[in-house]
Amino acid sequence: MTGTGEAAEMRAALLRLRRTTGLPVAFGGLLTDGRQQQLRIAELNGAATGALRGLAICAGNGLGGKSMALARPCAVTDYPAARHISHEYDAAVASEGLRSVVAVPVVVRRRVRGLLYGALRRPLVLGDRVLDAAVAAARDVEQALVVRDEMRQLLAMTGPPATGDAVGRRDWETVREVHGELRALAPRITDRALREELLAACARLAPGPSTPAPTNGGVSLTPRELDVLGCVASGATNATAAERLGLRPETVKAYLRSAMRKLGARTRLEAVVAARRAGLLP
Repeated sequence: MTGTGEAAEMRAALLRLRRTTGLPVAFGGLLTDGRQQQLRIAELNGAATGALRGLAICAGNGLGGKSMALARPCAVTDYPAARHISHEYDAAVASEGLRSVVAVPVVVRRRVRGLLYGALRRPLVLGDRVLDAAVAAARDVEQALVVRDEMRQLLAMTGPPATGDAVGRRDWETVREVHGELRALAPRITDRALREELLAACARLAPGPSTPAPTNGGVSLTPRELDVLGCVASGATNATAAERLGLRPETVKAYLRSAMRKLGARTRLEAVVAARRAGLLP
């Protein structure tokens, strides 16, 4: 099952794809049940109708199904007349008026996890610039899925004290997600008193409920370094963290490198673990 975080990454990637290529329509979806045989188109950007929404794409069928089966980008110049794809989805494609289409798979650890499409309503050849941008957008989603997968494993290893039931674990993960969202929201609040109150609430969350606050071993992170780490802890990529915090991706990388250096971490995941052990993150 895809979550709201994964859906947000897909929406952001589709928006970037349209902005970088000028394509009028972009859409896509992620696997919903862990199988490779089928996914549903869940996100539309620039669509004039809802004909594509909810469309179930099966491996091997249509342009997207071909891309899934081959695990590589595929494109057609004129979808209705294309001879090298099957045409199960022609009605939906025609309703949206699409002609030239590119489909790019999101491949994580050699397994297709999703599809991104970009399309024109005219039968024109899509050049290398468009294809490269579509591949880059798919890699953004791939990176986000990899990070989220690793974070789930990390949560399992460094989660809260055992509560004996799944509800306690869900509550703990919810606290962590909310903490990251609040830290990202705080810099956008212009009311200084309200912003400080919100940050104080974040600080109360950091040690976590029902656990003693650990010592931080003298580690001191700046508010922005904590903001970035909070986003990373929620599974956000650098690009997504930059959008949430209103920063440039290069600035996010700089804060992350600084935090990693202070925490003695070699990777972003090690930095999150170290910050949690130091009581700086929940």
